[in-house]
Amino acid sequence: MTRFILSFFVCASFAIAQQPNLIFLLADDQNFDSLGCYGNADVSTPNIDKLASDGLIFDHHYDTTAICMASRANILLGQYEWKTGCNFNTGNLSETQVKKSYPVLLRKAGYRTAFAGKFGVEIEGKQKEHDSFFDKWGGGPGQTSYATKKNPSMAKYAKEYPHSTRSYGAFGRDFVNESVEAKKPFCLSISFKAPHRPTTPDPIDSAVYAGKTFTKPLNYGRNNGEHFAPQSKKGRQYLRFESWGYSNNFDEVMAVYHQQIYAIDVAVGMVRDAVEKAGVADNTIIIYTSDNGFFCGAHGYGSKVLPYEESMRVPLIVYSPFHKSAGKNQRTEALTANIDFAPTMLELAGVPVPPEMDGKSLIPLLDDPSARIRDHLAIMNFWGPEQTHTFGIVTERFKYLHWYYAGEGMKPTEELYDLSKDRLELKNRAADAASASDLESLQTIYDLVVSSIKTEARTPHYAKYATLFDRTTPWPAKESLLPKKRTPAGK
Repeated sequence: MTRFILSFFVCASFAIAQQPNLIFLLADDQNFDSLGCYGNADVSTPNIDKLASDGLIFDHHYDTTAICMASRANILLGQYEWKTGCNFNTGNLSETQVKKSYPVLLRKAGYRTAFAGKFGVEIEGKQKEHDSFFDKWGGGPGQTSYATKKNPSMAKYAKEYPHSTRSYGAFGRDFVNESVEAKKPFCLSISFKAPHRPTTPDPIDSAVYAGKTFTKPLNYGRNNGEHFAPQSKKGRQYLRFESWGYSNNFDEVMAVYHQQIYAIDVAVGMVRDAVEKAGVADNTIIIYTSDNGFFCGAHGYGSKVLPYEESMRVPLIVYSPFHKSAGKNQRTEALTANIDFAPTMLELAGVPVPPEMDGKSLIPLLDDPSARIRDHLAIMNFWGPEQTHTFGIVTERFKYLHWYYAGEGMKPTEELYDLSKDRLELKNRAADAASASDLESLQTIYDLVVSSIKTEARTPHYAKYATLFDRTTPWPAKESLLPKKRTPAGK
């Protein structure tokens, strides 16, 4: 019996020692068209491009909710928003939920874990104790600051790296070295604040894009958004095309945006150099992505949130030295999402994946980029003005959107895009007779997913969306579920 117990613990130790190191790098508001490896000839991103040539590029990757807090909860728990119940003004994560997040489960399995940057999610009763869930903490509440000295957990890096972006590279470098010295597998999660507005680029990079003329998106401008649902024009995304300068100051706005991404690229290089120098490159998997995209003037919109390509589709690069795609500069068209990261990292580490996770493991794609892991995804916006709330389905070929709001003279609106022919979303095919069968197929999937919200929703706030997005429920019944509009005093 003693020999059996000893043999068990020897095998367990060996298994932990062989677990791969995991590095998860997350940008904030990074458009899929902002990297050289995604075809942008105007930018300089050599380190991320090198990571892409070493790994696998994902061309059909979506954030199922395109706003910071909700997307980060999606990532941590591997769940859709109606199950996390987490977004601005709708709810924080509970401590019980966080204990089933990928970093906490990995730590429980023997990993040394760290987080740096914008955590972006509040934890009920733990607003100032997020560090208790990690072995090393370099994160901060809210949006954090571009000034390193204003981020208490990162203050020691302020003298050498006064701008936060490079400081996170230094944090990652140090954590890698410390973990290798401790002889433990590690999971490093870095969430860059960049290129989130208000933009404050690192002055050291001021010459990178000075005087640069940037190519505008092929679907740039108001004239390329006239066919979008009228509901989509009721939020600040529509106004920000002009107020943020895309309409009359495009080159300067984009120079600042890409300057911030350039600094991320430098930080990525710092982390990869540390992995190489520490001698663990052959045992370290790196994931690079963004919490949501950015319109950058496409269709005459600014910011993110709405479920169009520039807002919801983001870069994803995965480098794994253990899989067949390593070093082959390959791409995949497989449909993937931010809910896939948690189950992927857990499976890579040999840790059981909680059954309540909605995501799928990306591992099959790392060995065979032509493989597929799903046939559809749900995409949504439950934030901001009620008019802009929408729910949809995306497949490898199509995107279907349903806007339920029918007040203020509007009608429920459907949009259908054939992404195989129209990635720029320039033609809504929902009313085309030739697309009727495709529309019906997407509606069927949509109806099934919407019906599941009622039983899966974490809170009553989210359960109501099963009715709001039901295509057969009349508007008066939906209107009764919405917050009552305040009557101005004296009226």
